[in-house]
Amino acid sequence: MTTHHDRDALLAEAVALRSADRTEEARVRLLALGERFPDDAEIAYQTAWAHDRLGLEAAAVPFYESALAGTLTPEDRRGALLGLGSTYRTLGRYEDAVRTLRTGAREFPEHGALRAFLAMALFNTGEAHDGMRILLRLLTETSTDASVRNYREAIEYYAKDLTAVE
Repeated sequence: MTTHHDRDALLAEAVALRSADRTEEARVRLLALGERFPDDAEIAYQTAWAHDRLGLEAAAVPFYESALAGTLTPEDRRGALLGLGSTYRTLGRYEDAVRTLRTGAREFPEHGALRAFLAMALFNTGEAHDGMRILLRLLTETSTDASVRNYREAIEYYAKDLTAVE
């Protein structure tokens, strides 16, 4: 019988393998670990990540979905929302990507990558105006470029409605 301590050690080993660019080995171990702990959200998340990293996006989706249905740390939840949203987008499932990335951006508004991927997915659904607005706000919030900083107020004003004419 595998104990919780064994689970933690085996999961740590698999994550270390992925981090060491031995992702296929990690994936195989994570799949086996997932069979022992089928309702473990953290294992599902790590398994999704390994699949995604190997370019196996379609296979990653059910693992991401399973992970998000369970209990994750905030950091892992943020990563799973970003991973699933990005994966949906890669697979052409744009509406699913927008829905997932909107959830992520709402739950983690300080996370710029979630907003950047949301903007891309919005572009894919024909909502380029909303995507551009998000990107412009992200730019004004994060840029260290002096010229952007100097025009921050104007950029933020126009980001509200790029079609406005005065």
